[in-house]
Amino acid sequence: MNKITLLLADDHNIIRQGLRALLTCEPDIEVVGEATSGREAVTLAQQLSPNVVVMDLAMPLLNGMEATRQIIRACPSAKVVVLSAYDDDEHVESVLAGGAAAYLLKQTAASELIRAVREVHKGNAYFSPSIAKRLREKHAVPQAPPAHPAPQLSIREAEVLQLVAEGFLNKQIADELNISVKTVEKHRQSLMDKLNVHCIADLVHHAVDRGIIETRPIKSILESTSK
Repeated sequence: MNKITLLLADDHNIIRQGLRALLTCEPDIEVVGEATSGREAVTLAQQLSPNVVVMDLAMPLLNGMEATRQIIRACPSAKVVVLSAYDDDEHVESVLAGGAAAYLLKQTAASELIRAVREVHKGNAYFSPSIAKRLREKHAVPQAPPAHPAPQLSIREAEVLQLVAEGFLNKQIADELNISVKTVEKHRQSLMDKLNVHCIADLVHHAVDRGIIETRPIKSILESTSK
């Protein structure tokens, strides 16, 4: 029997260990790697070529939404199952647009994760029941295009946005992404132009509002960026 090879991506050790224990009890599933950041998940996906990636949406260095987009681009055959605490339409549709095959709410993930993994491996989509119901209802009625569609960020802009929001200084971002400080400054200005914001505080608020980073006091983030 060919097993479903799976990569786990979650920065919380206890949650990741619990998911691993759950999944390894299944004879048809093999956990081949574990990642503690979105960036590590992208790297391991490229190295291990897993059939399925289980991705926490709120990840450090590179959030699950952007990591999913990069994994699908680098490994088109991989299926991504996203775990999230967010159940709003904006997060769900952004993740699906990034190429994810499944979206599970964390509070129901344990009971549904195994089924979701098997379904996406077959080529099917899978959603937590409450999300599936809402998607069916929403798409049963034709939707008008948004009056102001969200700006499309490049992969590098998305990476810079998250690191800025996490409190990294320009030099630290340059070192993390292996680019020059001048390039970081260029991307940051491009972000401000695309998002129509004018300071670091606005970038941080945008990242928090979109779930790019987990919510924490804005003051503490801004203090770290000013050091």
